[in-house]
Amino acid sequence: MAEYYLGLMSGTSMDGIDAVLVDLQNARPELVCAQTFAWPDAIRQQLSQIVDQPEVVSLHSLGQLDALTGETFAYAAQSLAREAGIAAEDILAIGSHGQTLFHAPNSTPAFSHQCGDPNRIAEITGITTVADFRRRDIAAGGQGAPLVPAFHQAVFSSPDQDRAVLNIGGMANLTVLPGKAAPVLGFDTGPGNVLMDAWHRRHRHDPYDKGGAWAAQGECLSALLETLLEHPFLQQVPPKSTGREVFCANWLDEQLGRLRLTSPAKAEDIQRSLLEFTARTIADAVRRHAAGTRQLLVCGGGAHNTLLMQRIAEFLGDIEIASTEDFGLHPDWVEAVAFAWLAKATLQGQPGNLPSVTGASHPVVLGAVYFA
Repeated sequence: MAEYYLGLMSGTSMDGIDAVLVDLQNARPELVCAQTFAWPDAIRQQLSQIVDQPEVVSLHSLGQLDALTGETFAYAAQSLAREAGIAAEDILAIGSHGQTLFHAPNSTPAFSHQCGDPNRIAEITGITTVADFRRRDIAAGGQGAPLVPAFHQAVFSSPDQDRAVLNIGGMANLTVLPGKAAPVLGFDTGPGNVLMDAWHRRHRHDPYDKGGAWAAQGECLSALLETLLEHPFLQQVPPKSTGREVFCANWLDEQLGRLRLTSPAKAEDIQRSLLEFTARTIADAVRRHAAGTRQLLVCGGGAHNTLLMQRIAEFLGDIEIASTEDFGLHPDWVEAVAFAWLAKATLQGQPGNLPSVTGASHPVVLGAVYFA
């Protein structure tokens, strides 16, 4: 009998809601149907404003946005189920990541806030919903992120080879999967697409630089790259995680203001510098923390940036770089499938975190369950 679960994921780039329907009856997930749903412009603008200016949000607007975001997630789930021809009563649960508004794992006390009311998802869809995955790990002393390494271990690890999985979303995160009996390591390497996307939207009025074509027209500004590489997060040792609270357009503008350029920089040169920054920080993380890795599996939107992938490959030399699609799962859907998988783990009372990744004091069952 099929075991249908539905996963919902919206990352830090806020470029859409990834929705997947998967059959989890076997160890390897079977993707049944997948689709990305665009955020309504008004909601996306409100989400971006809160993330970029968290000090100006009111409780009233935050409450309304939480409700609207939850409804949007619910409608995405309903639409996907209809497309797949699967009735709500045949879907065991929805795993909803929510939309991260603020991630502060190093504050006192630590916290992470996701938006998207799961009560409304369960009510509208009639499907049991699992959400709020991060806060139990944080309560146990962890970073609450990244949470996908447990899924990467279950699906992509090999007993015969050291592998790593690189997810390039708004932020980039790396999972190190030792071939032998050694703990899994996972952490955020720094920005993935977030700075490139923000700069591209500002100057080209498009969501992202397709294939890195605009960046390819520019030249890397070595002074800017070196300034960006000075960020202290990059020198921290895992466990560590980050977000748009740290790496954002305002931070980029501050770094640009520090430069003493003899002439104004071309916009495409800054775009190329941001691409080099992402490639360098990823490659540095692999060399520093995954020295034994001979195979890097890539997923996330950044996997489609041809120039970015080329530069990562050049930095890493003899490490084989492949798409997760070569191992059974399209790179666009890995994270959403992971949260469907985590929902199943929660309902079965199984821990979903890896303390070796997040720094939590012990394994914990993640999330809260909202029964249909």
